[in-house]
Amino acid sequence: MVITTDLVEAFLKCPTKCFLRSLGETGVGNTYADWVRAQSTAYQREGSTRLKGGANGECVTGPLDRIQLKSATWRMATESKVCAQDLACTLHAVERVPSDNPGTGAQFIPTRFIFTNKLGRYDKLLLAFDALVLSKALGLEVVLGKITHGEDFVTLKVKTSVLESEVRGIAGKIAALISDKKPPDLVLNRHCPECEFRDGCRQKAVETDDLSLLAGISEDERNRHRSKGIFTVAQLSYTFRPRRTPKRAKKPARPRYPALQALAIRENTVFVHGSPRLPDSKTQVYLDIEGLPDNESYYLLGALIVTEGQEAFHSFWASDASQEPGIFAQFAEAVANLPDFRVLHFGDYETVALKRMKAKLPESLHPRIDAILERATNVLSVIHPHIYFPTYSNGLKDIGRFLGFERADVDATGLQSIIWRKTWNVNRAPGIKALLLRYNEDDCRTLKQIFELEMPLPCSASVAARSPA
Repeated sequence: MVITTDLVEAFLKCPTKCFLRSLGETGVGNTYADWVRAQSTAYQREGSTRLKGGANGECVTGPLDRIQLKSATWRMATESKVCAQDLACTLHAVERVPSDNPGTGAQFIPTRFIFTNKLGRYDKLLLAFDALVLSKALGLEVVLGKITHGEDFVTLKVKTSVLESEVRGIAGKIAALISDKKPPDLVLNRHCPECEFRDGCRQKAVETDDLSLLAGISEDERNRHRSKGIFTVAQLSYTFRPRRTPKRAKKPARPRYPALQALAIRENTVFVHGSPRLPDSKTQVYLDIEGLPDNESYYLLGALIVTEGQEAFHSFWASDASQEPGIFAQFAEAVANLPDFRVLHFGDYETVALKRMKAKLPESLHPRIDAILERATNVLSVIHPHIYFPTYSNGLKDIGRFLGFERADVDATGLQSIIWRKTWNVNRAPGIKALLLRYNEDDCRTLKQIFELEMPLPCSASVAARSPA
């Protein structure tokens, strides 16, 4: 079996994905995975066109063998398949730099095109794999590569030689995985929402009641449970034992117990551990912010304001980056004079956004942003140590689904919102904007339903149960 870039990329994200791809299987039903594939292809095509236009000398396209590489006279090659022993890759581009010293061979520099603005370690490892295959094909060391990425086609130089040993190790693991002919243990992970095999893997995990269904359990914890013969969520649920907090503890720990989460799922019951405390106020502002993490931009703020039972929903929309500070200023103005308000959000995304955008606002508005931050409460931080819903994760949408909240689009996710916004940036379609506005409002209203859920508040030494409505 030949190890390809495609297999390396899959293995870095999930061994199961790598194994399935080695069998030639293709997943279906993941819009985000399809969108990423289309974006990658289009960006690579555009990158190749730009290189060809700026190449000083002949530019070739297509497969390259060892003889062609050794006797090359071209300056640039694109979409070039290169094979060496049991390794193969399709180089997005490779630059040939003639040596200034007579008798010294040319230097070959592989290039990868990545459409995202932010790069991860996996991107550099894939470039290092390209360099390894090219090095084997040439019989020479390839020590440098380039990554062209982002909207501005920025180029980053990478010393691929320092990653060579790690890449060789990865190739060895892939070879062992494929030769075993037996699929690896199925483990759901953070890559699942982005994967084309998502639905099939999750169905199998549900059928086997696999521990990895619990989003909050780490790989080390999962392995410790398995070493004790605990392989399913149901088995884990029988191991929970309430623990008392020492009376003299100055800073008592606030852990989350996967076994209690499993028990909540088995009994379809909400459990409360300890004493959760959510702040009381005359006015609640349920805040949800939509953004593009790759750009560190924030284009939509939704604020559901509730005062003495009266609701008012506000949307603040930015059509481009230049308008983003303005919508934060509008939000600050809208809540500044509210009586005894408390800003409620889910996770720390909103407070991070407020802190980042504060630097872009006039100093006259800084006190208002500071006041909002002082009155902000992360509802998830209260749920995490205390409240156990019968859900596999503490995600806003999972909890909302359990509570019976009906969203306009039941399948919409944060990844889907990224596609919507990126598409709107191109076509400015009113229908797509409407989808985003509704998605944002649904998040705010879900948060309101969670916050207003009446929970018993037991003493910190006990666990109270609340059956679902």
